[in-house]
Amino acid sequence: MLAVGTKAPDFTLQDQSGKERSLSEFQRQKVVLYFYSKDMTSGCTKQACGFAELYPQFTEKGAVVIGVSKDTVASHKKFEEKYNLPFILLADPDKVAIKAADGTPMRTTTAC
Repeated sequence: MLAVGTKAPDFTLQDQSGKERSLSEFQRQKVVLYFYSKDMTSGCTKQACGFAELYPQFTEKGAVVIGVSKDTVASHKKFEEKYNLPFILLADPDKVAIKAADGTPMRTTTAC
């Protein structure tokens, strides 16, 4: 896993709307980049809901929140809509970003 403050390698993936997004487009901003295992699971939902709840505080500080998992664009869209997630979700079914950033999705057992 990358250490806090370490610059992540650039990658391009589709967001929950199918738009290609590159990490480099946010180079002049603070980025909260988090990796998670799977949409709609209890632990990952709790994590996403936590980021959604704190999202105004992140944006106040000029930060963007980006979640990455191996799920599809369609799955991310459903996840975003069901939980009203206000941030970017990137689909990484080939684990390009996950491997590049040495991201290891975390699992928990608590529900949202």
